Order: sequence, then C-alpha cells, then structure tokens
Amino acid sequence: MWRDLADVRRGLLAVGAATVLALPAAASGEGWIAVDVGHTLVAPGAISARGRSEFEFNLDLARALVDALSARGMEARLINADGRIESLQARPRAAEGARLLVSIHHDSVNAFELRPWQWAGRALDYNDDFAGHSLFVSRDNPDTAMSILCARVIGARLQRMGFEPTHKNGRRREYVDFEHAVHYFDGLAVLRHARMPAVLFEAGVLKNRDEELLLRDPQRQARMADGIATALAACLGHGVPADDEATADRRSP
Repeated sequence: MWRDLADVRRGLLAVGAATVLALPAAASGEGWIAVDVGHTLVAPGAISARGRSEFEFNLDLARALVDALSARGMEARLINADGRIESLQARPRAAEGARLLVSIHHDSVNAFELRPWQWAGRALDYNDDFAGHSLFVSRDNPDTAMSILCARVIGARLQRMGFEPTHKNGRRREYVDFEHAVHYFDGLAVLRHARMPAVLFEAGVLKNRDEELLLRDPQRQARMADGIATALAACLGHGVPADDEATADRRSP
C-alpha cells in the first residue's frame, strides 16, 4: 500500500517508466477520455519540412491514441475528427463529461530559425536543430494538479520507451517538470476552458526533416500512442494528485 501522497507520485512515475503495464479495464475507472485533434482544415497549423499539414499529423496520432485506449478497456472519443470545429472554446465544450482532455499537436520553431530548401519541386523550410516531444498544462484549469500528474506520467513512460523530449520550449515557457519536459502554458484556450483535467501533447517537431519521417511512420505512431495510453491508465486508475499546486510543481533549478 502507498504510505503517503509522495509515495503515490513516485510510484506512478515508476509505473510510467515500467516496460510493461497490464491493467484490467476496471483499473481505469469509469468515464471517457476526450482526444482532441489540434487545428482545423481551414487553419491547419504548422507545415512540415516536406509540406504536410500539422492537422494531418494530429489526426493520425489521435486516432492511434483512441485505438490504444480502447485496447485497454478505456472509452475514448475523438474531438474535431473532421477538422471543422467552429472555435477553440468549442473543443472543451465538446469534451463535457470526460474524465480528461488530451489535445494532440505537433511542434514547429520560430520563423527566424527556419532555413529554406526545395522538396519535390516546392519551396519549403526546415530546422534540424530541435526534435522531441513536450507537454503543457494550464494553471487556469480547474484541476491543475491532476493535469500535472498525468502529464508527468506520460512524459516518464515515453522516455522509458526511448522517446526523447525537447527542451526548446523552455526558452519561453516555464517548467512544471524539467525532467519530463512539462511546461505551463496558462493561456491556451483548450486547457484553460476545460472543466476537467487537460493536457496538451506536442508529439515532435515537424520542421525537423529526420523527425518528420518518424512522425509519419504508422508503427511509431502506434507505439507512441501505446505509451500515452499506458500512462493515462496508470494516472486515471491509480493517480492521487498533490493536495495543492505548490506541491504538484517540480520546477527546474
């Protein structure tokens, strides 16, 4: 048995880092998980080094995550699968009643950091300096502590599986947890308007030419989704968040 909340948090991060986690369906509790597909057809987000829209990448990974959650007996529903959602505020509204909202995105870099190149006859841009995933939570969310806990467990699990985080976002966004690349981004509408715990996941850097190819790989998408689903099963099934935000924080030195 866990002796205190600190033991619970340490145990959950260890579970997130474990090679295998087999949870029965009942362990994940009741309720459903909202998996939000970031961006839309009209505003497709960043364009990859080879000209594919972020929305397309987001949709692929979101579908893989729904499949991975379902395989664990956890109900999951896609939000914005058709790319036609009417507003940012509509995303958390569509998630009403969910236990957790996970918004799937892919990262880019600052415009001044991009370099021009040609691909398949198109003038595009790239940056190979940055790669890796990162996570974001909002202090304006009504359950910041649970959001932080789930973000940490996702980060721990993915790193144990060999996925590497990026720390490029630490240049602008305050860390919640340096080790697991969890940041505060208080103003994000999808996080702060949600009435349930919410995490935004950046799966990788689309402008990195090597990482873009990895992010396109269906097998890698499935593996990453499996890691996120495993972490959410642990967090939602066994997680006890910190009593307060100060206890939940573990910032970089």
